[in-house]
Amino acid sequence: MVAGVSTVTVSLAGSTGSIGTQTLDVLAAEPDRFELVALGASGRRLDEVVAQTERFRPKIVALADASRASEASERLPGVEIRVGADGLASIGYEADVCVNGVVGFAGMQVTVAALEAGKRLALANKESLIAGGPVVQVARQTPGAELVPVDSEHGAIHQCLRSRDPEGPSRVAELVLTASGGPFRGRSPDELVDVGIDDALAHPTWSMGPKITIDSSTLMNKGLEVIEAHELFGAPAGADGVGIGFDDIAVVVHPQSVVHSMVTYTDGSTIAQLSMPDMRLPIGYALAWPDRAATAFGAIDWTQLSRLDFEPPDLEAFPCLGLAYAAGRVGGSAPAWLNAANEEAVDAFLSGEIRWVDIAAICAGVLDRHDGQVLNSVDDVVAADARARSEARSLMGKPPSA
Repeated sequence: MVAGVSTVTVSLAGSTGSIGTQTLDVLAAEPDRFELVALGASGRRLDEVVAQTERFRPKIVALADASRASEASERLPGVEIRVGADGLASIGYEADVCVNGVVGFAGMQVTVAALEAGKRLALANKESLIAGGPVVQVARQTPGAELVPVDSEHGAIHQCLRSRDPEGPSRVAELVLTASGGPFRGRSPDELVDVGIDDALAHPTWSMGPKITIDSSTLMNKGLEVIEAHELFGAPAGADGVGIGFDDIAVVVHPQSVVHSMVTYTDGSTIAQLSMPDMRLPIGYALAWPDRAATAFGAIDWTQLSRLDFEPPDLEAFPCLGLAYAAGRVGGSAPAWLNAANEEAVDAFLSGEIRWVDIAAICAGVLDRHDGQVLNSVDDVVAADARARSEARSLMGKPPSA
């Protein structure tokens, strides 16, 4: 334990996913500093949930799948079992900091619950901000609430902005998000027509879950991160807002994935955050904020790092990035529609129902049908998500619901 640092209680939503398991690595590295009091998961991988609970001894386990509650209670005597979407969201207010590693739109309720409880949210669920940005912005105003991003890119920007005097003018000219380029960097549109599932899942630098790996291959992940960056840092209402617009958020392809993002100031100076690809670093940063973790993850051996390359993204080969900018500029429920359409399309691709190139076409088609709905509540976000999914399934010739 670091001298003078008190124990931080942690709740973890999405414990069996990539972010969840890496969060547990960080907790295990500093057991006297971090205490896991609640964990949540879908329930599909109950054996893993049981193993995690037996190792870390949380008092509460939440399972989105209520059908697994009885078995979980039998296997975890003395542990409080909560079920359903509300049960999963409830762990958001059980600890000093809630890590939201839930994949997809399902993480929205966890985000809102943690912020409305005035807790620190370590956010890895980008869909919360993308689909429900207007609602989340209201929740961020709750006294005591703070949002520290776990995405490597937004965590990097958060770190770069620490050099800014919070009491003075921002003087921020541009946020620069870096993209690895995914497995298809450098390929032409014609070369992408027949790529397969295994090709798209073969990410060159990061180990992630299948959905986000496909998003990386289409550059949709970077487009969604542009919207997320605007929600996190662009809106003056946000605690970290620097008043920039979409024209001030740039994307550059950086295949080494060592520079995770940059902030350029009005005097021409650019400050970047560098480390080797390791998600445990931004996770540890969010858990320890405003301090830093004592365990090094992703430290660079400067005698071995020989080059850093940068190039512009190819918007013709990867149109999803441009679609995200367009949805972000429209605002309102448009990002929610894009996110829902993308989730449906990626799921169809992973099921072998559509081609990789169809993902962008479906997203574009759904945006063309966007109805302009205003988002004032979580129910509004849920309705917008459902409407967009219905439109996506219609474009793919599928029934309205699975």
